[in-house]
Amino acid sequence: MLGALLSGQALAEARTLDTRFGELRIDGEPARVVTLYEGALDTSIAVGVTPLGAVATRGGDGVAGYLQDKAGEVAIVGTARETNLEAVIALQPDLILASSSLPEEQYRLLSAVAPTLVPDIDMFEEGAWKEEARLFAKALDKEAELDGVLAGLDQRTAALAEKFGQAVPADGRKAALARWMPQGAMMMSSRLFTPGLLQAVGFEVRDGGIVKPGLPHSSPLSQENLALMDGDWLFMATLNHDGREALAAAETSPAFARLSVVRQQRVFPVDGQVWTSATGPLAAHAILDDVERVLEHAAR
Repeated sequence: MLGALLSGQALAEARTLDTRFGELRIDGEPARVVTLYEGALDTSIAVGVTPLGAVATRGGDGVAGYLQDKAGEVAIVGTARETNLEAVIALQPDLILASSSLPEEQYRLLSAVAPTLVPDIDMFEEGAWKEEARLFAKALDKEAELDGVLAGLDQRTAALAEKFGQAVPADGRKAALARWMPQGAMMMSSRLFTPGLLQAVGFEVRDGGIVKPGLPHSSPLSQENLALMDGDWLFMATLNHDGREALAAAETSPAFARLSVVRQQRVFPVDGQVWTSATGPLAAHAILDDVERVLEHAAR
């Protein structure tokens, strides 16, 4: 009878998820989780699960700065582009959370190690990051926890949108998000995670019409094309020290100085590891923290 009862409990906890590579069945609550994607790490920590392993953030050799205190001694098992399969195996995971861009060849190798979740979600669709977070939370058996996290985030966003609407006139809301690399500035697509948050607050985010469909950013802009970033607000993201040095050099150029947004002193440096590489509820809160500081600065 006890065996039948335990079997029934396991079945009650079992869930089937639709993924890019077919249905994935997960039993119970995973205890040894490895994430191969920034958004999966963010969501896991947000719902109270600390993964054993994760990939390094873009432009760094560890997890993004905003997650370092929360991630603890998480093992680094690769980068966004390349997974160290041996390092993953050594952690003996019972669940692997990956990105929607994971190649099928890597999926086949990883799924032989542990159930591997690869979302079948177009990240350029509105609200895609929340849909993805819900899929990860379901895999972790933490759907209720995520619902609470997202409800709190929605309340904060609505309150900030009200403050923004009162503080910023309708004709002063045009904004752009760019990532500055050593080879120049790249316009980020207005359909990504962070621009979506900015739009929810009230910014009118534009990408100059130069980001091709399905790509996260444009090619580097020439000095002559920097005007495509102009508007009322400009958020300039850098991933590391090299990017910050390149931006500092660009700020001395006449083409940059001529931008209206520069003359208005509405150019705001931001952390590219959060603003242009991360997704998830904790990243959203970090970005909203920055937006609140920006609005306080602009009100002075």
